[in-house]
Amino acid sequence: MKKFALFLIAIHLFYGCSKRQTDQKPYVVMLSMDGFRWDYTDKTYTPNFDKIAKMGVKAEYLKPSFPTKTFPNHYTIATGLYPDHHGIVLNSFYDPETERYYSISDREAVEDGSFYGGEPFWVTAEKQGVISGSFFWVGSEAEIDGARPTYWKKYDNSITYGQRIDSVIAWLSKPEEVRPHLILWYFDEPDHSGHEFGPDSEEIIPIIARLDSLLGVFLDKLEKLPISDQINFIVTSDHGMASVSDDRRVIFDELINMEWIEEIQGYNPNFNMKAKEGYVDSLFAQLSGIEHIKVWEAGTLPERLHYGMNPRTLDLVVMADSSWSVVISEDKSVGNGAHGYDNANPDMRTIFYGFGPVFKKNFISSHFDNVDIYPLICNILQLEPAINDGNFENVKNLLLTED
Repeated sequence: MKKFALFLIAIHLFYGCSKRQTDQKPYVVMLSMDGFRWDYTDKTYTPNFDKIAKMGVKAEYLKPSFPTKTFPNHYTIATGLYPDHHGIVLNSFYDPETERYYSISDREAVEDGSFYGGEPFWVTAEKQGVISGSFFWVGSEAEIDGARPTYWKKYDNSITYGQRIDSVIAWLSKPEEVRPHLILWYFDEPDHSGHEFGPDSEEIIPIIARLDSLLGVFLDKLEKLPISDQINFIVTSDHGMASVSDDRRVIFDELINMEWIEEIQGYNPNFNMKAKEGYVDSLFAQLSGIEHIKVWEAGTLPERLHYGMNPRTLDLVVMADSSWSVVISEDKSVGNGAHGYDNANPDMRTIFYGFGPVFKKNFISSHFDNVDIYPLICNILQLEPAINDGNFENVKNLLLTED
């Protein structure tokens, strides 16, 4: 009888502990390092990236969405929708339906929720009672579907990476009742240096080493938190980077009749054009005859690009060939690095690392698409996802429990 009583106590303790673990709300903290190409960690010693890979998972690479630009892809990660579906089709675009312009440098547009389609992570979370925070993630400064993250910051590049780390740790140190369980944050490097020096330059190496060191600082602070063993941490990026040169430029105003164009939006290597009435075919014919670029009429792009059906892509979509650039005039330099190319281009590939209680240990997965991150995080946070283009089946093998 005594043994049976002890057995019942043991069962009670087991299920009590299991229930407490189940009832714990999970955490996801995701950092994006803009323009971090998939092979940058092979260029120098990166002990903290290596540490995360050993503690958790690493994808062979993450495939961005087309066009491989910053705002379209950060918002794709946030919503699980391709740019054609969420509407942020380039870093700058014209919306013919509302006759309004969007640009990453236009604060009024960036903070206007009417430009953003889909349902980003933080809206999904807040609607379902999960507190969220965003430190500079694209779209989080706007009220979308009536919601913002509980904690959010207006973009200010003067805020140092160290201050961003400290702010995220402070959010995670708040009392449980006001603590965010989803945090998204952002570094603008190595994108800036990739553009300036090129992705294969010597100058990019200390930038990668510095980012790895900052990652180490964050990991050290994270480990000191009482809830450290409950946090799932992800490091990813929006796109890679390709080497370019002013010696390989296509210059529009030397090759096409610019008077036929009503609107031209974008910058190297992507442009969307609206032709003046009656000139679509003529403009398309001129562009089709130019070497080192591709041009498509809206609605005719390869299906794999998931692009060109949104009215904001206008009449014609133009993209430079790999390692080539396209500019409007001769005075436009392209620097030493660019992105925006076909997402099948290996130089556009980027990274995905993750560790925490839900992730496998020391596991390298095959590549997957960045639209799959939204359903992955919804699964981790036990949220009902909004409509999205991702597929949880593509990423469930990252998790200890594949359900």
